[in-house]
Amino acid sequence: MTRKRRTHSPEFKSKVALAAIQGDLTMAEMVKKFDVHANQITEWKKQLLGGAPDVFGKGAKKAENTEEAVQALHAKIGQLTMENDFLERGLERIHGPRGKKW
Repeated sequence: MTRKRRTHSPEFKSKVALAAIQGDLTMAEMVKKFDVHANQITEWKKQLLGGAPDVFGKGAKKAENTEEAVQALHAKIGQLTMENDFLERGLERIHGPRGKKW
């Protein structure tokens, strides 16, 4: 019988990846200890090593940039909503409240 798909917390993933980086345990021991497939342990280890530089450098700048991007997107959403309302009212004047059925 197959096992149901599991989702692991970021804390668990980081714990497993750090154990893999430390190298105190063999891969077989980590698989048995954490009950996770070896390929998944290797993938989490790669993700941790690939994202480590962002912790000390670019990560803070990315957070600031995302905040500015969110503000710009909210402004654009407001503008598009107003335009849609304006056009909808114009169509109601031309075709009536129910609109023209195409």
